[in-house]
Amino acid sequence: MTVQDSEKSSRRGRRSSTMGGMPTNDMPWWRWRSNVRSALHMLSDPDFQRECWLAGREEYGDVTDAVYRLVEDTWLDNWSAEKYVGTIFRDPQEAALVDTAVLRVLRIMHEVGPDALVSVYLEHPGWPEAVRAARDAHVRLAAGDGDDPDVPPQTLEVLRIMTRSA
Repeated sequence: MTVQDSEKSSRRGRRSSTMGGMPTNDMPWWRWRSNVRSALHMLSDPDFQRECWLAGREEYGDVTDAVYRLVEDTWLDNWSAEKYVGTIFRDPQEAALVDTAVLRVLRIMHEVGPDALVSVYLEHPGWPEAVRAARDAHVRLAAGDGDDPDVPPQTLEVLRIMTRSA
């Protein structure tokens, strides 16, 4: 292993390579991490929600799509993100922030229903708190991956391409 390789080694807490800014192999379940990050990114950005979800831009899905991306593979609607420290999440702090965001978003989804209009989610009195929790988790995960949390979310097609099996 060269010095350059050792500097990129995940054993030293560094990314070894990226795909669209997201690490491809320093977290064992990076595809799940990518889906969770995508969902949190969309759920954490009120401007995006107005410009894309409320406007009906199909390339980004909707609130329900984001919630399912957040919990579908991970089962974070059934157990704690702590279970995934070392596989999806880098540390207990990431996991705790994700748990908080999941609980706040799911509480609203259960109240309004998965088929509710985007406006119903955005007008829910608990939505700002859910957005804030998603933002805290998104910022922490983006920082852990060395990414800028303030770039706009990528489309679902880009996410599919990024997470496609090689």
